[in-house]
Amino acid sequence: MVFQEQLEVLKAIEHNVGEFIDDKMNLPEESWQPSDFLPDFSSPDFPESIKLIQERMANLPDSVLVSLVGNMITEEALPSYQTFFNLLEGVNDERNVASMSPWVRWSRLWTAEENRHGDLLNKYLYLSGRVDMNAVEKTIQQLLYNGVDLKTGGDPYQGLIYTSFQERATKISHVNTGKLASKSGDSVLTKICNTIAGEEALHERAYKFFMSKIIEIDPNGGIDAFLTMMKKKIVMPATLMDFGTKKNQYLNYANITQKIGVYTSLDYANIIDHLVQYWGIDKLMDLNEQGKKAQDYLSSLSQRYYRMAERMQEPEETQLIWLNR
Repeated sequence: MVFQEQLEVLKAIEHNVGEFIDDKMNLPEESWQPSDFLPDFSSPDFPESIKLIQERMANLPDSVLVSLVGNMITEEALPSYQTFFNLLEGVNDERNVASMSPWVRWSRLWTAEENRHGDLLNKYLYLSGRVDMNAVEKTIQQLLYNGVDLKTGGDPYQGLIYTSFQERATKISHVNTGKLASKSGDSVLTKICNTIAGEEALHERAYKFFMSKIIEIDPNGGIDAFLTMMKKKIVMPATLMDFGTKKNQYLNYANITQKIGVYTSLDYANIIDHLVQYWGIDKLMDLNEQGKKAQDYLSSLSQRYYRMAERMQEPEETQLIWLNR
């Protein structure tokens, strides 16, 4: 349930959102584009450029390739993410996606930047010749058809908690994939992953900053939202890629990322610990009784997840998906 006080807080920090946009975000004409990393079709060297991509990608282990495909599919579900953000209470009261209000401007700039990530990875994977693009395209369409349910219930505080967590998780996933690409000798793919990770880091910074402003004004509401999302557990945005089918692609993808260290249960614990420290949860003052209980719970939560991560068994078997046979 969203309270009037939350909507007032969101309104009160609109200027902070606008300042972040003006200070930190690039406009389209200032941004890199996928074509900057890809061969030029009009160049006489185009065939040789494709050959070089395929030679580099030939050394990438199948498991890393599946993880990269899963990362790309997640990025390609951008229409659902912009819809999700604009449906948060207090974000788009005008119900106008072209609105120039700070929150709606942010939703457009954020997703416009993110859109390039999926475009670049999609084209690079296509040119590699190692991916069953028809199977991948069906998964993307299925995910967009199913939509996303991030368990925030339209609550703006919970939505900002979710995106703070998820942007950091996505950054970690791209950074670790880039490291594995480097080990395989594909320096171009490493640069691509690191470039994408850099923008994910900027988006993470934005969402953590927005949430920190909310906590300054409404510590009880902010910490309650944090507690609520942690008890629900953060679901990855692509969890519904299999909904309505008999496939088990998401579980296979998640098992592979765990097994090869791209995104693991230890990372989940690390993110909780980071957010608790970043927002100074253990130092918050003037909390009501419910807020104090939330403070105690959250301050020790990462330790519980660290212990769980230590006990968690590595997946014994993983099924390779989305690859040419």
